[in-house]
Amino acid sequence: MAKNTKETLGFQSEIKQLLKLVTHSLYSNREIFLRELISNASDAADKLRFEAVSHPELYENDSDLKITISFDKDARTLTISDNGIGMSRQELINNLGTIAKSGTREFIEHLTSKDQQNSALIGQFGVGFYSAFVVAEHVKVTSRKAGSKTAAIWESDGEGEFSIDSATKTTRGTDIELTLRSDNSDLLDYWKLKEIITKYSDHISLPIVLVKPAAEAKSKDPAEETVNRATALWTLPKSQVTDQQYQEFYKHLSHDFDDPLTWSHNKVEGKLEYTTLLFIPKHAPFNMWQPDQRHGGLKLYVQRVFIMDEAQQLLPNYLRFVKGVVDAKDLPLNVSREILQNNHIIAQIKAGVTKRVLDMLLSLAKEKPEEYAKFYQEFGLVLKEGMVEDPANQEKIAELLRFSSTKVDNETPSVTLSEYVNRMRPEQKKIYYLTAESYLNAKNSPYLEQFRRLDIEVLLLTDRIDEWWLSHFPRFQDKEFSLITQDNLDLKDLGASKDQDKDSTDQASDEFIKRFKEALADKVSEVKYSSRLVDSPVCLTTGANELSFNMHRMMSAFNQLGHNMPAIKPIIELNPHHPLIVKIKQLDNDSEFKNWAEFLLDEGLLLAGEKIADTNSFAQRINSLLVGATSGK
Repeated sequence: MAKNTKETLGFQSEIKQLLKLVTHSLYSNREIFLRELISNASDAADKLRFEAVSHPELYENDSDLKITISFDKDARTLTISDNGIGMSRQELINNLGTIAKSGTREFIEHLTSKDQQNSALIGQFGVGFYSAFVVAEHVKVTSRKAGSKTAAIWESDGEGEFSIDSATKTTRGTDIELTLRSDNSDLLDYWKLKEIITKYSDHISLPIVLVKPAAEAKSKDPAEETVNRATALWTLPKSQVTDQQYQEFYKHLSHDFDDPLTWSHNKVEGKLEYTTLLFIPKHAPFNMWQPDQRHGGLKLYVQRVFIMDEAQQLLPNYLRFVKGVVDAKDLPLNVSREILQNNHIIAQIKAGVTKRVLDMLLSLAKEKPEEYAKFYQEFGLVLKEGMVEDPANQEKIAELLRFSSTKVDNETPSVTLSEYVNRMRPEQKKIYYLTAESYLNAKNSPYLEQFRRLDIEVLLLTDRIDEWWLSHFPRFQDKEFSLITQDNLDLKDLGASKDQDKDSTDQASDEFIKRFKEALADKVSEVKYSSRLVDSPVCLTTGANELSFNMHRMMSAFNQLGHNMPAIKPIIELNPHHPLIVKIKQLDNDSEFKNWAEFLLDEGLLLAGEKIADTNSFAQRINSLLVGATSGK
């Protein structure tokens, strides 16, 4: 022990910012500090139970796990003690002085950019320990790791530094002593503490013992009382659990400071027996799209004994936002992560839990559409992953998706596929959609002109993932999806004029088409008159078996082929009735004709969401055409 001398260390810079955010954001609800510290103590007990399955000696002849809370009014101290797994000296430094996650800075920036309450995000990041500084002017943590003979003590006033030193501790676990600021002395009251524990932590499944000082107990010795039910909440009948208890249990599980959006509590009986308690959060975790940081999965118990945290094998990846507990009856207590990967019971539980989550969301969408709309804003994109990842549940997931549409003048996705199909004209056989980089680009796209004229609804898709999942789900209710920017569009059966191209029945021999193609050389694969344009002079399309512009952009961004994607050679479609095209047809000057042809190609690229390779030439071409137009040429 002599080797471990006292050290004074500086907090990681992000921790300093985080402490300021925590103390300012949470002060209005200061009581939650106790909930967070109790939750951490409960987690420490769960971790000890898990390790002790294979190493029972870690119990050190003390398997009676509990949390003890005591206070001293004169010293203004409040102490939360547990006999869980404990921490080593280095773990105290790592866990309380730094946040060992690569996305910490992004997390801080996300917090500070929010004008709304920051508490939900703070909870998601798992930094509940720092809420102690909401009420305390000094925090001292003494801990001894299970199986170790040495202990350490960590101290800080929550400013720039903390100290770490060797300590003597005869019992396993952690003691957190808070020296409360004078304006928080009201928390040093037995009945006040009991009220807070009952309100926020009654669901904790191990005893929370509150110590009443001898003077208050009117006896020679302090009095101890277990103030929570100490029963695993999920094992109780639903009729015995209040909404508030469900909400507080969710906060304990997720470290979220907000209530869940909805939850489902079920017991499955039969050949396979297990209990599930599943929660849907209101807000997406800040790291949902960061694979190296995101934490998903459920807590796994076997016959009420904690086995594993974040058991990702119990849910598909696209449902990684779901929080909750699965308590199985038929798994061995020493089940490992490796065994979980190939366990047929786990596979059955996963299928059952997935079905339960999807049914819960379908019920929410049907019974509380406004609440579901909020959910979809947060999690709609990740649901689309399921259309590829989970073929067995594609139809259910498809019913959960929402889309913007030409029938609804609102950027917020609200149209279901069933609603689209129900509105389809009797003779319509396809579900038409348009992909674009933004709702505004999609809404004002020239590709929609013929559809608007014929009053045909088009879905407006703006997520990069859309064409990917649609490639795995080509039909809905026997209606084929059709991308309207591809060349195989045929709307004649829906009312498009069959003599749209009457002024050029044979486009292949049309002199204007030939001249236009020659002007663009090998920049396009084909030039043709368009049957889809009404008000615009030009648009670009791709072949039915080729990548769309949107998919090409996505694959280029991900560089899936390991090298630069080959450029698209588009089809250029011209509106023969547009005044500009009519005027270009009459030009004799080849140079001016070529300028117009290249200008229309560039215009088509911009309308398709593409970038122009040579912006300087584009600008010079515009200037040249403007000079010609203003000089009367």
